Amino acid sequence: MSDATPRRPARRRMSRAERERQMLDVAEDVFGERGYQATSMDEIAERCGVSKPMLYEYFGSKDGLLVACVGRSKAELLDVTQKAMAGATTPEDILWRGMVAYFEFMDAHSKSFAMLLREPMAASAETIEAVESTRRQQSKLIAGVLAMFAPSAPVGAVDAYTEIIIGASERLAQWRTRRPEVSAQEAARYMTDFCRHGLSPYLPDDGEAGPVPR
Repeated sequence: MSDATPRRPARRRMSRAERERQMLDVAEDVFGERGYQATSMDEIAERCGVSKPMLYEYFGSKDGLLVACVGRSKAELLDVTQKAMAGATTPEDILWRGMVAYFEFMDAHSKSFAMLLREPMAASAETIEAVESTRRQQSKLIAGVLAMFAPSAPVGAVDAYTEIIIGASERLAQWRTRRPEVSAQEAARYMTDFCRHGLSPYLPDDGEAGPVPR
């Protein structure tokens, strides 16, 4: 029998894209747990198993890391909402599916989302702009859906309701962090009902755009 010490399997070296994804995953968790101010690059680096200089090499600063987290979430939110709405057959179904996808996404990122709303003044101008860019992205998507949902609504009404929905959806998502028993489907129903009642003067003649899934 050989006395040789068995070799440990060599670790597979991560590609830059894989390493960056890992860093963003960990950073989002830490930002959500600690808040922006209390988060340290040391802790993120330690959890990732990398050196702090490597973290700075990838993102430049703690603020740059937060901006990168927001940017990734922006792209993922657009992707999930567009995919969810792609299978819809009516304007109201498009709105419903988009709302469900939004609230499910917020559930998956609830800690970091709550942190951004809780500490808006702690963020830099670049981070605030990244968050606003996400809102503009969703506004464009919602405005297009509302224009189909209530085709006779004037542009001003569509724009106004789009802004109302963006703000209301954020508040509802934040409220749900304290009310986990409220499902994403329930939240979507509240928002869809709100849209139907608010835009009722502009809906088709029968006053209904179609039943909302329950």
